[in-house]
Amino acid sequence: MSATSQAPIIPIKSSSEPPHVIAPDAANLFSRRAQRFDQLAAGHSLGDWLRFLGAISRAQHEALQVMPALDLPDAAQMGVARDHRMPPLPAQSWPRPAAWRDSLSAIAAAVSNIAPDAARKDLARLATYDAAQIEALADRVLHTELYGDDAALLPYVAAALQVLWTAGASRLGVAEIGALDVPGVCPCCGFLPVASVIRTVGEVSNLRYLHCALCNTEWNLVRLKCSTCDVTDGVTYKALQDESGKENDSIRAETCESCKSYLKIAYAEKAAVDPVADDLATLALDILVDEAGYSRSGPNLLLVPGG
Repeated sequence: MSATSQAPIIPIKSSSEPPHVIAPDAANLFSRRAQRFDQLAAGHSLGDWLRFLGAISRAQHEALQVMPALDLPDAAQMGVARDHRMPPLPAQSWPRPAAWRDSLSAIAAAVSNIAPDAARKDLARLATYDAAQIEALADRVLHTELYGDDAALLPYVAAALQVLWTAGASRLGVAEIGALDVPGVCPCCGFLPVASVIRTVGEVSNLRYLHCALCNTEWNLVRLKCSTCDVTDGVTYKALQDESGKENDSIRAETCESCKSYLKIAYAEKAAVDPVADDLATLALDILVDEAGYSRSGPNLLLVPGG
């Protein structure tokens, strides 16, 4: 079962029309992601790292359950966002309550004792930063400036920001969220997708949903279309193969010849996929398509680029 397979789905006007938006399931999303990390870690060359990411996901789950009430847009503000086709919780301008830094502290405390040596040192350094420094790191994450000084600290900051935005998205009432003019960004927060998922929703199978790297909202996009440049020609798929030549049919890289970008696509009917966990467990696929000349179009915020 995928991380959002039981998430609340907005009402639709026709049984033949797929729901446009699926809200994140705040009660289970991060705990299921942790389970998937543990499952993928078994026998994996990066098993220790994947298990550590599972611990971070469990800490995110705990932080989300105690997230206090948020100052969400009211009906009038939602109407303005909908009329102007803007995300109601924009990643770069939604005011962040101080509670998100409490989530960061809780996540760091929960994983510091089991962290690898390098990560433990990073977490200790992060604990010395004041609120202004931490908010500056958050701005870097939300502007996808994931390189440079303190890059190793950004996944922990991102994990706490994911808790905040997932709380907001799950409480918002996604029936009021409309499509944006740019179909490849999240209609809830305007952030980029980490991957897309092929899943069954209701009685309709093989629906494609992009999965937001920040708020975990999913939104429908037709198959065989580049999520970056919106073209349909030149979209192809690449997969990892085992020693016998059998392809991994649960996750592939969708590549576009027009803009030379790629984004992974996970098949929920093939395995109990989670778009974040399965993406990080298949970094060899990123290397494969990178060497073929494609650039990744959306980040995985739990990954330190180049790390």
